[in-house]
Amino acid sequence: MPKRLGLLLISLSATFLLVSTALGAFFPAANAYLVESGGQDRVSKQPPPGAEEIKRRFLKAVAAYREQRYAEALEELEWLLPRSPESFDVNELAGLVYVALSQDNKANPYLAKGVRLNPRSAPARTTLATNLMSLHRTNEAEAQFQKAVELEPDSYDANHNLGEYYVQMGRLAESIPYLRHSQQIKPTAYNNGYDLALALVHLGRIDEARLQLQKLLKLQDTGELHSLLGEVEEKAKNYVAAARQYELSARLDPSESNIFNWGAELLLHQTLEPAIAVFKAGLERYPQSIRLYIGLGIAYSVSPTMADQVRAHLRRFMKLAPRDASAPYYYAMSLWQRDRGQQDPERLAEVESLLESAIRLDPQYTDAYLELGLLYASQHNYGAAIDQYRQALKTNSSLADAHYRLGQALVRMGDTAHAQQEFAVF
Repeated sequence: MPKRLGLLLISLSATFLLVSTALGAFFPAANAYLVESGGQDRVSKQPPPGAEEIKRRFLKAVAAYREQRYAEALEELEWLLPRSPESFDVNELAGLVYVALSQDNKANPYLAKGVRLNPRSAPARTTLATNLMSLHRTNEAEAQFQKAVELEPDSYDANHNLGEYYVQMGRLAESIPYLRHSQQIKPTAYNNGYDLALALVHLGRIDEARLQLQKLLKLQDTGELHSLLGEVEEKAKNYVAAARQYELSARLDPSESNIFNWGAELLLHQTLEPAIAVFKAGLERYPQSIRLYIGLGIAYSVSPTMADQVRAHLRRFMKLAPRDASAPYYYAMSLWQRDRGQQDPERLAEVESLLESAIRLDPQYTDAYLELGLLYASQHNYGAAIDQYRQALKTNSSLADAHYRLGQALVRMGDTAHAQQEFAVF
């Protein structure tokens, strides 16, 4: 199933804003010189001393920045800044150069000064907001994104960026108006449209999500759109339609993930022979795929009667191998998978106890920590869930799902700064 939501990088044209080389608009001193005469301003034909040199070195700094020769650009800016301390363009370019050098702390004062010098520039505010996000100053970033929308209410970029900010903060309901307005401004914007649909899916607004995906499919027929539409139809309990969308997704983009989703959808609804065929075909293409092997194995064996037999064997396995951590782990999973939606306190307590047993037997059992975190999260005990996700990451720092789940739990606890870090790592 698609899982991009909340992990998206904000697409900011302002981040790559190149300072204009039409210097007359930004460096009037370079081309004209205002003097007072009898209460009237007039334009001198001669620039002030040094103006041509400022213009030349600024152009050189811009060229170096464009060609990613940042050290050279910085050298020119060190000469320019004392001579043009109140220039919006010099400060903005200095900020962009430091951003390119991954020195966000050094970039911030220049970008902030650029906004003070040119407060009605929405791109400047967006660039500053992006920098503030990198510094985990999210509240300040939000204010700058909001101001950019106020300045340019019909700008696609301004609305899209604020919408994506809310997505990254886990505030999906707040993202919808801005993502939707962006789509109205630019109906062909694929990424924005996909993000809008994905946010609607996560909010349970299924009919709206379906409509949005159908609009996008008329513009661009992609596997990921069909996959997300399959998820929509699954949530709507239109199982035949869901299977058809997953099939289209796999045929358009026969990735391991799309093939697995198609087979899993068939398996989920006991369409076992077609599921077996899909998993077999997938393994011909991806012979090393563990999850396709697992899917095929389940398709061969799954049935209500067989599931009870499997649990009985796992229970016996625990008795035969009391020191094997996988025994209580898999037995816990078999119990929880059966009753995951029922929240039976006694059953959940048993699952918790089994996972804790697995961890005692093997303190490096990453999956057990992760599942215990998921169990606590399902009970809205996010503090305990966070502890378990962090333990899982101590044993395996590259476990993507743990970073994502930890980010979600941190958002629930109001710790958006650390949540943003986890989403970025994911």
